[in-house]
Amino acid sequence: MLAPFLIMLREGIEAALITGIIAGYLRQTGRGAWMPVVWIGIFLALAASLFVGAGLQLASGEFPQKAQELFEAAVGAFAAVVLVSMVFWMRRAARSIKRELHDSIDAALATSTGQGSRAQGWALIGMVFFAVAREGLESVFFLLAVFQQSSGPAAPLGALAGIVVAAGVGWAIYAGGVRLNLRQFFRWTGAFILVVAAGLLSSAVRSLHEAGLWNALQERAFDLSGVLPVSSPLGSVLSGILGYDDAPSIGAAAVYAAFLAITLALFLRPLSERRATAPAPAGE
Repeated sequence: MLAPFLIMLREGIEAALITGIIAGYLRQTGRGAWMPVVWIGIFLALAASLFVGAGLQLASGEFPQKAQELFEAAVGAFAAVVLVSMVFWMRRAARSIKRELHDSIDAALATSTGQGSRAQGWALIGMVFFAVAREGLESVFFLLAVFQQSSGPAAPLGALAGIVVAAGVGWAIYAGGVRLNLRQFFRWTGAFILVVAAGLLSSAVRSLHEAGLWNALQERAFDLSGVLPVSSPLGSVLSGILGYDDAPSIGAAAVYAAFLAITLALFLRPLSERRATAPAPAGE
């Protein structure tokens, strides 16, 4: 439950931050009349994300066993790639996202009357749609991968709780009541997400083994089933959060360790001086 909660909290705060910057800038520049257009873009993005998620879930139910394992491996690997791109993109863009969004709004609303107003509306809808849809589709692929590996209501409830809390935090930031240290928030949640992504990637390797599509390195790397079985309460928690496996194959363990070693080293290294002097993000 913790992994879906934290990742949906982060995704939700990213989306809330983006829409809050857009809404705040429109209000500050006397363009508050465009807010209904912003809501249209948000709702279209949410609908598109739900449609993609439902379509993939329905399609996966029609697959035979081997294809199902392949689908789970593909979704897990893609979710890991999406999570990595998410944390590195935010690490790079956090300090300039406010300025870039302001520039995009000015460009979208550059024309004035008549046909121009209609073009402005579509441009603003498109900008909001793609900004929010990016976060929504990232969430869809992560949740598909998690739900395939988790049974029971804990994961969906954790994800829902993360969204609800993110909506509250986003509103508080927009209203000016909360000043969140976004740099530290994204740094530590980013490190946690990389650990989750490593678990998804090692689970994808396990699915490939089970489907008979990758037969190399299937020997056990170690066996902790007598010490900390995955069926135990703690083992279940570690499995759900970190992708823990009490008896992983050599291939899965190697992928997990190599992925973490590389991504954490890159993610935790200091930013360059050029980026360190850039403006801080909103809410910091």
